[in-house]
Amino acid sequence: MTKWGLIGASTIAREWVIGAIRATGGEVVSVMSTSPERGRTYAAEQGIARAVTDLDALVNDPEIDAVYISTTNELHRDQALAATKAGKHVLCEKPLALSLEDARAMVRAAEEAGVVLATNHHLRNAATHRAMREAIRAGRIGTPLSARVFHAVHLPPHLQGWRLDRPEAGGGVILDITVHDTDTLRFVLDDDPVEAVAFAQAGGMAKSGLEDAVMGVLRFKSGLIAQFHDGFTTKFAETGLEVHGSEGSLFGRNVMTQRAVGTVTLRDAAGEHDLPLDHGNLYEAALSAFHAAVAGKGQPSATGRDGVWSLATGLAVVTAARTGRAVKIEPGL
Repeated sequence: MTKWGLIGASTIAREWVIGAIRATGGEVVSVMSTSPERGRTYAAEQGIARAVTDLDALVNDPEIDAVYISTTNELHRDQALAATKAGKHVLCEKPLALSLEDARAMVRAAEEAGVVLATNHHLRNAATHRAMREAIRAGRIGTPLSARVFHAVHLPPHLQGWRLDRPEAGGGVILDITVHDTDTLRFVLDDDPVEAVAFAQAGGMAKSGLEDAVMGVLRFKSGLIAQFHDGFTTKFAETGLEVHGSEGSLFGRNVMTQRAVGTVTLRDAAGEHDLPLDHGNLYEAALSAFHAAVAGKGQPSATGRDGVWSLATGLAVVTAARTGRAVKIEPGL
């Protein structure tokens, strides 16, 4: 059994990850919060035995095998490096860090320590995206030529805060949502982005000059081009992912979500039909793969290197939106 410490008494841990750890045979034994009161309350409400306020106390706890990092983005690097130095496996929220140098340092440290480093890109665990990936690999749409991602949503009040008003913490929609689009496209297409162009928008939610919506295009190694629309400000939109090929098109609807929902339709010369899907909890799939990787059986769903790729793309989109130029995507791995 993998025993876990939580670095951050977060909403995502409470809503999704604690349950996924437990459902896949793990146990959460400790939580760290810099607020003693918040930590104690969180531990009591979630049935966690211990709450600590010190990072060293958590990562050096001999009972803990792995940590889940869900603090604000500027804290990820130091917390992950402390955990790997202590020999703990790490599941880290995206983006891994605020700079490529820091993210690459996290990957190197984990590899040198012989521990698992995973990025919590949950969407690649969706039955919808896995079905799209399999259909493309099987040649059912011919040569993939273009894609479109609709991931403009409404950021609910309980998730606002730092995402809208703290540039130093990596706020804004690009490092929150566009990095997920990138990872999903890389997974579904089995291809890597090489260049980005984008326009950002301040639609009235974000403060401090942060963007709360963005549209752009990514060019991939294969020549495929992918359009994306991400936002915190769209209350009534649906999400989707489309991939269009030389011999057919795939339409994923309501698929850019934490919930195990959505449909995928294949349209080709033979007509239109829905692909069969075996829906399951996305986070449980991620934790199952992580636990297996800890046991030496395969890799996590999204590795640290996957996290570097999504960060590199997000940072390129930030620069493209700021400068109006096409920006090369160079993860440096």
